[in-house]
Amino acid sequence: MANFPPLKNKFSPEQIFMLSVLLVNGGNYLYNLILGRYLGPEKFADAAILITFLLVLSFVAMTFQLVTAKFSVLFEGTVFENFISKMLKNSIIVGILLGLFVIIFSSQLQTFFKTTTSTMFVVFGLGIPFYFLMSVNRGVFQGKKELTSLSITYQGEMISRLLITFLLLYFVNLESSILIAIGIFISFIIALFPFKIKIFPFFKSINLDATEKKLVKNFFIITAFYELTQIIINNSDILLVKHYFNAVDAGLYASLALIGRVVYFIAWMFVMLLLPTVIQLKKEGKPTVPILLKYVGYIAVIATIIILTCLFFPNQIIFLLFGNDYISIAPLLWKYALATGIFAVSNIFAYYYLSLDKYVPVVLSGLFGMLQVFCIVFYHDSLMEVVHVQIAAMVLLLIMQLTFFFLSSLKERKSTNI
Repeated sequence: MANFPPLKNKFSPEQIFMLSVLLVNGGNYLYNLILGRYLGPEKFADAAILITFLLVLSFVAMTFQLVTAKFSVLFEGTVFENFISKMLKNSIIVGILLGLFVIIFSSQLQTFFKTTTSTMFVVFGLGIPFYFLMSVNRGVFQGKKELTSLSITYQGEMISRLLITFLLLYFVNLESSILIAIGIFISFIIALFPFKIKIFPFFKSINLDATEKKLVKNFFIITAFYELTQIIINNSDILLVKHYFNAVDAGLYASLALIGRVVYFIAWMFVMLLLPTVIQLKKEGKPTVPILLKYVGYIAVIATIIILTCLFFPNQIIFLLFGNDYISIAPLLWKYALATGIFAVSNIFAYYYLSLDKYVPVVLSGLFGMLQVFCIVFYHDSLMEVVHVQIAAMVLLLIMQLTFFFLSSLKERKSTNI
């Protein structure tokens, strides 16, 4: 009888993680698509606000995850344990403060975003501290390249949110947005496992030395700034459309954004692998540009395929994923995918230089993120106009990122030849 090698020997941890991320993104897409079909455009607009808040939260918490991941590579032994202890305490404090902010201002959030209830924000706010704790836990797994455990936390979050939300919608007679918020809250707790933090001295008062503290502080500040730009570029359009347009148009736009952003979520899989890889290569004195170009090539090819598919089959895609109620948004699909694809490529450059402690691309992302917001504020006569200003802003951002890359590469070659 033939002996087959174990599955784990056929695939590297990186390949398993990439497959896992594809599964998680697919599950999250299924979650959003079923919500869109089940609720219809008007109610889906409220659900889209919660989903957008979840994305905003993920970018804020990603600051803690990326900082933890970077210094999990650089720090070892007691220094590493001291660092993790500090990150845990800070993440919980920030999580509690942000959670209280959302809860206290839930009524104002309801008014601004024209939602049916403020309770959805209260439930969401209660879950925020758990999400920050989870992000530090994930950062350790990411930095140490314990990709199986990292995959499990993402899968647990996705599967639990999917199952719990739709069980609640089916069996519980309550406002749909509240049930969705409850599903999100429970998924935060489940995503804490596997929980590695127990091995670290959480309750001890331990400080890093001055040099290490400065390294962490500087990287934390610039990463927080960059994640803020991610929030602005990725989510400001949905939030502003919900404010400026009626509920039906906001729901239509949310479905457009969900489909068009598939390229960004695929790109995120490469970003998760890029950061620790670049840091490790730099630590070993090896060239890092080849890994950047490799990932840029992957994203460019994937983005092109998605944009062309959206261009030639928009009606079929909209009808298949969301149904006939959303078909009027089909002409905008390829244009939104174009804006997102350009941003995804720009994002790879920004994270690459963030890994190398070069912050000009981060500042550029911030500037063009604000440009996008200002453009939407002043130009929102139609959903078409909203998409067009985003394309313009993202094209300019990519041009600036490429210019910095070529100038930086030229400077390094000159310094090497001297």
